Amino acid sequence: MAIIPFDPGKSRIYLSSPVNALVEGIYEQNIPLSEIRKHGDFGLGTFNDLDGEMVMLDGQVYRVGGDGSVNLVDPETKTPFACVTFFERMSYENSLVDMAYPQFLDWLASLMPSPNLFYAFRIEGEFKQVKTRSVPKQESYRPLVEVTKDQPEFYFHDIAGTLVGFFTPAFMSSLSVPGIHLHFLSDDRQKGGHLLECHTRQVRAEIQFLYTLELSLPRSLDYLGWDFQRDIKKDLDQAEK
Repeated sequence: MAIIPFDPGKSRIYLSSPVNALVEGIYEQNIPLSEIRKHGDFGLGTFNDLDGEMVMLDGQVYRVGGDGSVNLVDPETKTPFACVTFFERMSYENSLVDMAYPQFLDWLASLMPSPNLFYAFRIEGEFKQVKTRSVPKQESYRPLVEVTKDQPEFYFHDIAGTLVGFFTPAFMSSLSVPGIHLHFLSDDRQKGGHLLECHTRQVRAEIQFLYTLELSLPRSLDYLGWDFQRDIKKDLDQAEK
């Protein structure tokens, strides 16, 4: 693994809302992307009413809709949940061999020196197969685990693209998706979604260690009045996989 000098002061991850609100079905927080972009140029999330999957790459925000279409998004579009950073690679590793999804996840895990930090991953290259999902627009209060039972899934073959995402420590599971959470965007910006599986050919993983967490708490009446004592771990695990 190649290590690159970096400024620890830039190693921040920003969450616009804790993920537990999204899991419970609070799909409107009315945070504009113009605000999110003050905190990062790289990341993922969703949009108000759970209207598609968000991919932020090189400062551009893309929406992968429930029909699989990919479009750039207006800066004033609202989000209930986004996880972003100003990406600056701190190490990188190349893989020149085919890896099925379990091996790919093991490889990424081997690049993290500790399970107790946040990490940002930017993984570019060629893929034999990619399986993603998105979600169609929803009404609030339908739990995320119910929504994803009907999720449209997309299959891509022999495709080049970028995986954008983060690793969250297990003890932070009420704030962000624990473990490795990735979204995909093809090089032609025509295909993408929340990653469910992939089979790599040749890829390069760039990694940023994130030592500082910045969290915004919503001010919506739904959020302020909700009882968040329920354990969401099982729901989140089902919804994200």
